[in-house]
Order: sequence, then C-alpha cells, then structure tokens
Amino acid sequence: MFLSRDTKSPYYQVIYFVNGKRTKISTKTTDKREAEKFLKSFTPKPKEKKVEPEEPKEKKVSIKLSSFVKEYKTYVSNTYSEKYLKKAVKPSFAALQKHIKDIPLIHISTRIIDQFISSASASSKHSASLYHRTLKAAFNKAVVWNYLEANPFDKIKAPKVPQSFPVFISESELILILNNTQMQLMKDIFTTAFYTGMRLGELVNMKWNWIDFTENIITVKNSSEFNSKNKRERIIPIHQKVQTILQTRYQLGRFENTLVFCRYEGIKLNEDFVSKQFKKAVREAKLNDKIHFHTLRHSFASALVQRGISLYAVKELLGHGNIKTTQIYSHLQKDNLREAVNLL
Repeated sequence: MFLSRDTKSPYYQVIYFVNGKRTKISTKTTDKREAEKFLKSFTPKPKEKKVEPEEPKEKKVSIKLSSFVKEYKTYVSNTYSEKYLKKAVKPSFAALQKHIKDIPLIHISTRIIDQFISSASASSKHSASLYHRTLKAAFNKAVVWNYLEANPFDKIKAPKVPQSFPVFISESELILILNNTQMQLMKDIFTTAFYTGMRLGELVNMKWNWIDFTENIITVKNSSEFNSKNKRERIIPIHQKVQTILQTRYQLGRFENTLVFCRYEGIKLNEDFVSKQFKKAVREAKLNDKIHFHTLRHSFASALVQRGISLYAVKELLGHGNIKTTQIYSHLQKDNLREAVNLL
C-alpha cells in the first residue's frame, strides 16, 4: 500500500490490492503530509460480493399416475403415429399400472422401476425392453412438464435383447405367396410392399397425390390425417412392377386425394386385416411361419444390400431416423466384403 499521484487527479491516491486486484482511493488532499496521515489511518476493506437474488424454484405439480397416463396418451395421439400409441405406449403403461398402485408420480422411485423392469424381463426380455424405452421417453416428458425433478428410468439399464437377423424372402417366395392370395387388392399391396419397402401404415394411407408418374417416384407425405413413423417425408423410386400396378389401378378412375389401395372408395383398409390376409397366404404356401407382413420391408432392404447398395442409401429409402437401425442388414454385406478383399 503506497501513495501515488497521476495526471488524472490533483490529489494523492492510496494504491492498494484486494484479492490481487490493484485498487485506489483518493486522499482528497494535495498536501503530502496530510496524504501520509490518511495512508496510516486507512484500512482497506474487502469488497463485498454482489449476491444475485435466487429465482424462486417452480413448484412441482402433484399428479397421479393415472392422470399422467391419460394426458400422455393424448399427447402421443396428437404427435406420433396411431401404431406407436397402440403397440408401444398403451401396453407399456398397462404393464406398469398392473405392477404398481395409482400413486402420485413423484412417489415412483428408481427402486420401484427397477423391480418393474426386472419382473418384466423375467417373463420376456423383448417386452421389458419395449417397456423401458417407451416409459423412459414418457417420464422424460413428465420432467419437461414439471411433474418430476428427475426421470426414475435414468439409472436403470435397458434389458439386453438377443439380436437375431431379420427374416426375409426371395422373389420366388413372394410369387408363391401371391399364388396363394385370392384378392387382387391384396396381391397389389404385397407386391408394392416388396418392391418399395413401405410400411403397412404408409401403404394403407397412400393417396394418389403421393405418386408422380412423370418423375416415376412415390413421396411418402405427412398430413393432418397421417404421419410417417418419424414424421419425415421421403422419396421412393417406382419399380417397374409397382408402376404396372399403380397405372392399372389409376385407370379405374381415381382422384388426387383418394386412397390408392382400398376396397370401398374413401374407406381406409384395416392394417390387421391386411396382415392376417398375408399370414394366411404364407401358411397356404407352407413357408416359414416367422414370415409376416413386415418381412416384405426386410426383404426389400436385404435385396438392396445383397446387390451392393450402401447402407446409407438403404437408410434413406426405408426412412430410418438412425443408421444403427439399418445396420441390422450389415451381415448381408459379407459377400461384398469378401469380393473387395479378393480384388487386392
């Protein structure tokens, strides 16, 4: 601590340091003796830290599990596909509500969830895995909605499900299935699924304004009536066999906003009905009972990979949100990899 003088002020300044920071204070005098007296009597005081007032924390809203389930189902029905609500959300919450009482959401602890997932896993690892990922997403939303401080699923590991390669069929097996299918409408749907990889929900919701015969493409579109699985529109080139089917159906007299595949004008086909018709034909053809309608989508992807098409291109054609989903077909690349090495 010492006296100093500069051109900015006529008075002597006391120079001192607070927490390593150089600070000064005026003595209010030009007389050196008076300034020295000030210096001797001066005691630096540490600067008080400015304390910002804490924002009041938003109080958590108390809500029971049943009320949250009802609210979340409404949210999902407005945001995601009907299939996700029916096949994932409803069975997952039904299993949870069977396991625990209708208690406030804030009382659902990690321990309770751990017991629930362990119990479900003992019966079926596939079901337990579905419950885990579906309910974890739901409880994440509960945190966003200020019902919970933290997600009780965060510290619970998802059950490991044995990975198996997807079942797929060849073109000759598709012909066997078509030969055992009575309805022409069903034949058209099965063939289109095989050569486009489209999901069943997309096929039964497809309208004529999705189809561009000039560019020879199908654009899977979202609307107020239908959303694709991840709400992403995508383009699929039309295979020659699909083009024949679409042109034949179009010549029957269709309007832009009407459905491509339907039994009665304007009435959408029931997905379960189509699935059962396909399964019936598979059994009539005496093929592997593991073959189901979604196998047609797997077959489309598998055929592309086996012909050397990159997984990234297949990902775009299938409309996968993540390449990891498409990588279930990577084992089919082994022949391509072998050929690549043999070229060395």
